[in-house]
Amino acid sequence: MNEERPFMPISRATVATGNGSRYLQQLCKHWSHRFEVDFDPQQGRIKFAEGEVIELTVQPDKLDIRIEADDAARLPELNKVVEAHIARFAFRETLEFNWS
Repeated sequence: MNEERPFMPISRATVATGNGSRYLQQLCKHWSHRFEVDFDPQQGRIKFAEGEVIELTVQPDKLDIRIEADDAARLPELNKVVEAHIARFAFRETLEFNWS
């Protein structure tokens, strides 16, 4: 799923959680009616209409998030949107998103 396009601005976050698969599937299902989505319990890929791509990968104790955009100025907004959605799904736990 990780199809890195050359010279694309990218942001990444690793979120410590044992529920990464649940959040990945919820996010992918949530956006599947609006965007091109491909996912299984361990990885997901969401392609926005504007060309941005969100990739999620589950590890036993964490969720890795990778966002790719044509315009670096869009990354902070996309980070916030993804973070807000996952935080809403994870209302039973406090998650920490450290974007780089």
